Amino acid sequence: MDTPTWIPAALVAWLPTLGSMLLAVAVAMAIFFVGQRLVRRATRDSPIGASVAAAIRAPAEWGLPLLAINLTLQGAPDDALWHAGLLRLSTLLVIGCLTWLASNAVCGVASGVIDANPTSVADNLQARRIQTQTRVLARTLQGLVVLIGVSLMLMTFPHVRQLGTSLLASAGLVGLVAGFAARPVLGNLIAGLQIGLSQPIRLDDVVIVENEWGVIEEITGTYVVVRIWDQRRLIVPLQYWVEKPFQNWTRSTAELIGTVFLWVDYRMPLAPLREELQRICAASEHWDKRFSLLQVTEAGPSAMQLRCLVTSASAPAGWDLRCEVREQLLAFMQREYPQYLPRQRAELLPGAQSPIDQA
Repeated sequence: MDTPTWIPAALVAWLPTLGSMLLAVAVAMAIFFVGQRLVRRATRDSPIGASVAAAIRAPAEWGLPLLAINLTLQGAPDDALWHAGLLRLSTLLVIGCLTWLASNAVCGVASGVIDANPTSVADNLQARRIQTQTRVLARTLQGLVVLIGVSLMLMTFPHVRQLGTSLLASAGLVGLVAGFAARPVLGNLIAGLQIGLSQPIRLDDVVIVENEWGVIEEITGTYVVVRIWDQRRLIVPLQYWVEKPFQNWTRSTAELIGTVFLWVDYRMPLAPLREELQRICAASEHWDKRFSLLQVTEAGPSAMQLRCLVTSASAPAGWDLRCEVREQLLAFMQREYPQYLPRQRAELLPGAQSPIDQA
């Protein structure tokens, strides 16, 4: 059969390749749909597997046909029109889809692990530990996957490959400059790995950083978001958490000991205050029933300082309990012992002239 005269001669060489390409794409799509059904059935009882399968569906749907096109182009004649450009373009698209697939697979595993360990339970220390490790390591792996993917794309260009080889051969000063320029990126990467493995902080940890009380709300690849008690957000670089000291109130447990200080007159009997403290704690839903204690911790010129120690299961409960104890002890003294509230004393000695007389 003769080729129609209206088809350019340069495209005639592509006709067999186009037919093979359409057939390869059809086979790739058939493999995708069959594989999708098999994977869905295999991961029916696995939340993590189902999460991964859902995450890689889109890149697989695009990647398989592109891989089929790339393999077909590799068998096309080298002297065909636009062969080199189309082959390189398809190779770049395949590498991009593989990078997308690997990144989504990491994200799917992380999502499955996080969903399997919710922090909504009362004792969520283990869940917070797992979630923090998963999020930090997942972001680190995704960054490495993208870096490798971009590097592979660039290495498909001969000039870039020669440049990389020459840079490796002439390290020295160039290596030092590149290392200095990449120090912030590498520092954040290493800090992220340290936080993920050693876990000085975790999600929902209660911390005091830069004289601010807050909760770890989010850990990204470059910074940590701390939610301050008044709903402000403090953005702290990752390296800060491995280089500078800070307070973590929930590092090993969420249980806390709260303190309440009161100043009272020296004549105030302590037994009624201790009984009232026990009554206040027993009636409060924020007390975890470990202990409550009242002690004299300081003797001032005109009054003595009392310290109340109360325990709670979490930092928010501890704050509310301290406020309850402070308010109700003050109300108790105002009601029962108003004469023993702190006061300033003045004594006039016999024969001494008063300030009024001096005036």
